[in-house]
Order: sequence, then structure tokens, then C-alpha cells
Amino acid sequence: MPKLTVLDMAQDILSDMDSDEVNSINDTVESQQVASRIKTTYFDIIGNRNWPHLKQTLQIDSLNDLTKPTHLQLPTNIKELVAFHYDIRKDTDIRSRYERIRYVEPEVFLRDTNPRNDNNDNVIIVEDNVDLLILNDRAPTYWTSFDDEQMVLDAFDEDVDDTIKTDKTQAIAYISPTFSLVDDFVPDLPVEAFPAFLSKAKTACFNVLKQEFNQLENEETVRQQRWLSRKSWQAHASKIYPDYGRRGAKAQTRLRSTLFDKEPV
Repeated sequence: MPKLTVLDMAQDILSDMDSDEVNSINDTVESQQVASRIKTTYFDIIGNRNWPHLKQTLQIDSLNDLTKPTHLQLPTNIKELVAFHYDIRKDTDIRSRYERIRYVEPEVFLRDTNPRNDNNDNVIIVEDNVDLLILNDRAPTYWTSFDDEQMVLDAFDEDVDDTIKTDKTQAIAYISPTFSLVDDFVPDLPVEAFPAFLSKAKTACFNVLKQEFNQLENEETVRQQRWLSRKSWQAHASKIYPDYGRRGAKAQTRLRSTLFDKEPV
């Protein structure tokens, strides 16, 4: 099955529901309801795992605020930040020096920064509901987020920059996609996922709009999801787990991936 537009899917579902034919998802109230259910189904599928095709590299915007020199603003469309790196080079360095800045829980961030002496010249107080003790004489080594909207780094080197800089950041994150309720919109999913997507949307339409349980379509939805659970990556090896057979048999290794289960990162 190729990738389908919203109209393609709506027409397929309406046909199976013995509903009126349409040339646009806006032709009838029912076609609009079907399109809306397709959108809901899409975000159900997207939200239940981190899809490999949604992983992207990006930069994180600095607040460029001298009162909050180590604060960064997370984009609203980030689903999960996987890795964060920062260029820690000195002015005397002739090349970039990107280092991974590790994440710590907020309480760990406070535990590790609170012992700093704010009477020292290399410690400044940054107000963020509470006072944070931030070093100003070295590159950051860890970060946290207190509100899931902004990142806070533990340090910056004011001899290099007066704040953390956007163009020195490197991040890898899963990005939440968008969905447009227009005829020619193609939902952002791998081509292998469309049969399962269509079956799941069709089942939802029968259950919600027709108030009917379609046994055949429900079985097809389960079958498609089971198949896709073995093929969700395009350019990445699936997870590997040992196959423990009968006692005394040598364990073998098989490839496995999960359709709607979140992958470890």
C-alpha cells in the first residue's frame, strides 16, 4: 500500500461504511467526522512511541538574557530531547570542541549546585523562582529543566560568551508532527505503517460513528499492528533480545522492534 492522503483514507472508510461518495472531506458532515477520526487515530499512533523518522537534529534557542545566562528555550514541538551537546571551546582554541552535556533531575541539579559559595567571584545567583548558583568561569557539564519548557545549564564561561549561545548548541530530539485536515495532506508515517493506520482509523469510525463493532476490520487492525511491530525502522537495526529456548538449547539472537511501545534511548 502506498502512502495515502486524508481524502484517500476517508473515501476508503466511507465506502466500507456504505456511506455517500465524496470528492472532498468537506462534502458532508459524515466525511468531516471521518477525517477528524483519522486525525485522532494518527496522533494516537504517533503518541504511543518514538518513531525513528521523527528524530531530528536541531539547535536550542538561548534566552540571550544576562540575568539568566544559562537558560535555553525548548521548542514547543519537541516530544523528547534525546541528547544535548555544547561547543566548549576557549577563545584560544582553533577548532570546535563539542561535548555532551548530561541531563540530571531537578533535585540533583540543586543538590550539586547548592554547595557553591556565592561569595566567590566565579559564582553568580540566577533567580528562577528560587536562587540558582551558577558558575561563570567554565563550560557547562550538566543541565536540567524545572518546568519542561526551559533548560537550565549549570555553568558558562564569561571569558568566552556572556550567555550560552544558540549557534553553539547541538541537540537530537523527537519532533511532534503536524496534521492538516485538507484533502491532499499525507500524514507523516513510514509507508509500512499505512495499512495499520487505515485499519485502526476504520475500526474507530465503525465503533464511534456507526456504533457498530466490525469484527473483520478489528482482526485486520490487530494483524497489521503485529506485522508492523516487526518492521518499524527503515535505517536502523531493530532491538536485539536473546531467544531462550528449551533447557540446554543454545540461546540465539533475534531481531525485534515494537510498534506502539516507546523505544529506550
